[in-house]
Amino acid sequence: MSVLSKCVKGPYENREISWLSFNKRVLDQAMDLTNPLLERCKFLSIFISNLDEFIQVRLGTLINQNQKDPALKENKTQMTAREQIDSILSALPSLYKSSYETWKFLKNELYDKGLNILRGKDLSQRQLENALECFEKEIFPRTTPMVLDSKHPLYRFENMKVYLIVQLERKGHEMIGVASLHNSTPRVLKLSGGKKTHVMLSEEFLFTFADRIFPGFTIKDKALIRVTRNADFDASQEDADDEFGFDFSRLIQTKVEGRTGSDVIRIESTVLSEELKSFLTKHLNLKKAHFFQIQGCFDYKFMFRLGDYFDYETVSALRYSAYKPATPKYLAHVTDIISEVRKKDIMLAYPYQSMDVLLQLLESAAADSRVTSIKITIYRLASRSKIIEALLKAAENGKEVVAVMELCARFDEENNLYNADLLRDAGCTVFYGIGDYKVHSKIISITLEEEDGISYITHLGTGNYNESTAKQYTDLNIITADREIGEDGAAFFRNLAVLNVDYQYKRLLVAPHTLKSGLLAEIDREIAKGSDGVIRAKINSLTDRDCIEKLIEASQAGCMVSLVVRGICCLVPGVEGFTDKITVISIVGRFLEHSRIYSFGKEGEERVYIASADMMTRNLEKRVEIATPVTDEDVRKRVLHILSLIESDNVKARRLDSKGMYHKIQSLSSPINSQEECLKEALTL
Repeated sequence: MSVLSKCVKGPYENREISWLSFNKRVLDQAMDLTNPLLERCKFLSIFISNLDEFIQVRLGTLINQNQKDPALKENKTQMTAREQIDSILSALPSLYKSSYETWKFLKNELYDKGLNILRGKDLSQRQLENALECFEKEIFPRTTPMVLDSKHPLYRFENMKVYLIVQLERKGHEMIGVASLHNSTPRVLKLSGGKKTHVMLSEEFLFTFADRIFPGFTIKDKALIRVTRNADFDASQEDADDEFGFDFSRLIQTKVEGRTGSDVIRIESTVLSEELKSFLTKHLNLKKAHFFQIQGCFDYKFMFRLGDYFDYETVSALRYSAYKPATPKYLAHVTDIISEVRKKDIMLAYPYQSMDVLLQLLESAAADSRVTSIKITIYRLASRSKIIEALLKAAENGKEVVAVMELCARFDEENNLYNADLLRDAGCTVFYGIGDYKVHSKIISITLEEEDGISYITHLGTGNYNESTAKQYTDLNIITADREIGEDGAAFFRNLAVLNVDYQYKRLLVAPHTLKSGLLAEIDREIAKGSDGVIRAKINSLTDRDCIEKLIEASQAGCMVSLVVRGICCLVPGVEGFTDKITVISIVGRFLEHSRIYSFGKEGEERVYIASADMMTRNLEKRVEIATPVTDEDVRKRVLHILSLIESDNVKARRLDSKGMYHKIQSLSSPINSQEECLKEALTL
């Protein structure tokens, strides 16, 4: 992927191109034969889903920036928005080609296992008859066609929806026809007959039987298209105050609804004639560089459900071995978890260990007469959230419940608005953060009042309070009765309520005031040690220039710097004179690596933090984030053990070189898949 390597300048790489490189590593897992077939199908789906969101948000942001300030350059590779847009558009054809090759490979494997995913052009006569019967029964009643003329003007194509577009002729007149399917239409439909299971996608039916949708016309050309609209929007407190009477939720609702009518920034299509392309170019006001021909499918979400077409024995062999998140043995029979955490800090490592322990804590707090308040930050929730259920129960029992609900969690805005209403209707206090800062922290503060005074139980984590992602993302959690951390947690919620971001906490590092400066100060302590300095971090992204320059300084001072960066990494390691002492690996595996760990100091002297924040400017300067020191010695050792295990991965890890390219690690030692090792270890703890 030569385009991806062109955006490296010295020790820096452009963030957008680095992200595309990360997503290519996701796609590579779809071709990794160490993964079971149905799991590889999911990786292809994730790749396209990631790319769709990237186009909507990141490309959308750059397009907006290019319109507002075309001369502005990003601060690492000095690329303008236009240059970044052009680089992205140049990289996409190669990614589409790779995804199509992957799709063909997987489709052939699925065929060998008994599942035949048909294209309309490949149907036998008998299959065509079966498909027509299925079309008339399942597809045609759900089809909305329209011929565009002076009385049927072009309607607005919905974001990410597939349309049939046709060039029609009748009585010497040419016109354009468009048809779409109702959202209730099944994506995959099964055809009868044959030893194998034969299925066809709904859009294939639409394309194959276009003549049935537009009777009386001659179809001169036809294609399937999907448009992508700009999902980037600004939502400031000032806008809410001025336009919506200080109601930020109403502003967000308006912005979300406005996404359906935002500018088109990409069109994907099957083979598109020049006439149809000209029509779309004119009416959607889009340059041809934003058109992309798709050979496979527009998206592969249906591949998550392909197991439905296999019998139990077959599907078991085509998936990862089933696992159940473990409960730490010493907590398995604990009924009073509040008393237990007062004895010793509790650490949970998702998805290897169960979120049920945290839910048990909230349920106990909701019922415990000693508990007076529960305060929580919420960024993304599961649907039918058990977290919300516990909070509602606490409110019903007379506890003070305060929820800081982030309404600007991208694509989760509507779910958060819904849950905010549930909590407010139950008498809970709900507010939406502070100023124009996103609240991305993961903290629960539980206050108890007893005869000997007030005490606290505090939960701090690296991931969302979401039961679904807790089974898919690797995240670390600490539940502690530490008094200073508890007082910091209580102060944190007071400060959010009174719009104070400049507070100096005793133990916690809190962005935007002390987190960045605290991490840089820790790096400075290691720089002062020269070749004895050790800096280790596991994060999702590294983009902040100040952090990158400080890590370069550490390398130049002789410090050993070991970085595990799952996604975007704008620092290029191994550049002579700059980053000689820095290594970077990325792990894409069965679970999404999501935990953030920061460790400073050599073995036996490490100062360790877990955090909600990556080393990104948006996290460190434009969000409310928390890093907590790991104070319990046993928990600290466990966190460091997990970090060491990840650093030693030679199966799923890929190493970043000085040219910005990732390579599989070549090792003569025994294979180590860190996620599989963590699964095994969780059963023994």
